[in-house]
Amino acid sequence: MNQAEPAPAERAPTRETRKDARRPRGNPTPKAGRNLPAAIGVGLAMLIAVLGGLLFLPLGFVLLVTAFAVMGVWEVYRALEAQGTRMPVVPVMAGTLALPVSAFFGGLEGLLFTMVASCVAVLLWRSIESAAGAPRSVFAGVFTLAWVPFLISFAALPLHSSGGATPVGFWPEGIPGGAWQIATMLLLVVANDTFGYIVGASFGKHPMAPKISPKKSWEGFAGSVGGAMVIGVLACLFILDKPWWVGLVLAIGMVAAATAGDLAESMVKRELGVKDMSSILPGHGGVMDRLDSIVFAAPVAYVLFALLSGV
Repeated sequence: MNQAEPAPAERAPTRETRKDARRPRGNPTPKAGRNLPAAIGVGLAMLIAVLGGLLFLPLGFVLLVTAFAVMGVWEVYRALEAQGTRMPVVPVMAGTLALPVSAFFGGLEGLLFTMVASCVAVLLWRSIESAAGAPRSVFAGVFTLAWVPFLISFAALPLHSSGGATPVGFWPEGIPGGAWQIATMLLLVVANDTFGYIVGASFGKHPMAPKISPKKSWEGFAGSVGGAMVIGVLACLFILDKPWWVGLVLAIGMVAAATAGDLAESMVKRELGVKDMSSILPGHGGVMDRLDSIVFAAPVAYVLFALLSGV
């Protein structure tokens, strides 16, 4: 006796129907994996806050950079601790607070001196504790100091040469060139992320580094370069008062640095076994997921502007 065919509602679900059931309805997350409206809103709010402080309250900008560095270091500390590596957080946090401020008031010499002093403090702090895991702990502390607060402090160095050491909060005689240099660097990093995301999500087919960051494609990289070149040329013509070709040099340097920073953080996250450093920023992940490009771009921008200062 043949068994009656089950009604449509009683049939076993196929792979496609199970996939459709798991897919959330009305979720604005596109192919590249971000909640796009949240990412745009948070990104614009951060950009406005940073540029506003940079152009109108330089010390406030430095304090904002310091706050971002502290949150980024805290994310790294928690991720390392989850993997069994105990970073000496007290001297590392003290150095994180001191590095951007020393760059603002003391320039490059002050930044380098504070970095060396912070590394020595990590070593001395760890030497008074047990010897178990000491080398790994010291390396984690020095690595975190060099990766996050030291590199991002290069964003404050142009403000020192522009009169940032004065006690006046607002710029006494207009906005100096150093502030515009930092603003251009930030705009180029945003252009790198924005155009790379748009082009990569729409046309990306060839992974750039599939074992490190599968979603980053060569098509997206080309979009980053093209978009950053447009922004760089416009910035040189209307903001920096430089020849148009300087914008091309800055764009290529910023895209290369930002991409390297993104891939470097992806490697760290893969080693730590985490997708995002945290979920504090909707649509973005953690603070380090936003700083990854900037921490590499800031020193490269500082060097490029120094080399191109006579142009």
